[in-house]
Amino acid sequence: MYEELLKNTALADERFIVMTAENRALVRNLPTILGNRFIDTGITEQTMIGAAAGLALRGRTPVVHALAAFLSMRAFEFIRTDVGIGNLPVKLSSFIPGFLSDGNGPTHQAIEDISIMRGIPNMQVFAATDEQDLVTMLPKIWDSSHPSYVRICTKPSVYQHDSYFEIGKAEIISEGTDVTILVYGFMFEQAMITAEILRKQGKSVGLINMRSLKPVDEQAIIRVALRCELMVTIEDHFQTGGLYSIVAETLLKNRLTANVLPIALEERWFKPARLQEVLEYEGFTGMKMAKKISSYFEEIMVDDLNDNKLILE
Repeated sequence: MYEELLKNTALADERFIVMTAENRALVRNLPTILGNRFIDTGITEQTMIGAAAGLALRGRTPVVHALAAFLSMRAFEFIRTDVGIGNLPVKLSSFIPGFLSDGNGPTHQAIEDISIMRGIPNMQVFAATDEQDLVTMLPKIWDSSHPSYVRICTKPSVYQHDSYFEIGKAEIISEGTDVTILVYGFMFEQAMITAEILRKQGKSVGLINMRSLKPVDEQAIIRVALRCELMVTIEDHFQTGGLYSIVAETLLKNRLTANVLPIALEERWFKPARLQEVLEYEGFTGMKMAKKISSYFEEIMVDDLNDNKLILE
């Protein structure tokens, strides 16, 4: 679906250039179709970004592909300086971010990429939950005049996403008053499992797909803070700089406070293994996250009861 969308977009609009740093997994059939509008620079992410910036200055829209860790870190200065400062419409397609790099060690794990990319002025940041979500989002992202960083996820969909996508808006899957889960990208499926387990325990559970991380849907975060007992952020990313930080910044900006439980990687890289084993070992399965949320929720209730008892005394 991703390759088909990119092919049709490029064939319909000659401004589009497809580029890769020898990472053709998503676009392996396009060289013969696009001819000289497909450029493989080899394992040279910095060169690819510099060339993409040059093409963008000449009215082109480059869609560039590389492994997430190398695109966000190895080429960071070039993205910041060549693309960000000029606010050029270079579209970064980031492959195997977060836990999707499962069997790779820390050098190939992109679990700080959201933090890095959203720190660049003018850069827009997105994370698709699956391929259906991805192809729904991309036409507007590619049509934007701003640079963008997209966490690519091409797994089959387990949910029929809203066909309407607006930059800066979250997708509200369900609303709840006890617990609301905010999640993005690959972890969406496990978050759905978590939400269902909590509902079976009698809780009113909301679930929000935070697929636009910059700009972010501040109003969605504020609504949850005002009406829900507990907010939970789930992400295959370091706790620092990701969704938890985005929520904290939004609440502070609007002079609000809330009970917020982050489920993220705290100051460590994850142990490489097969994907399901990673989720189990790191505690990111639907079942393990539900257990963690239930325990935290119970602690909140106990604290509230103790506070009320002190007030009565």
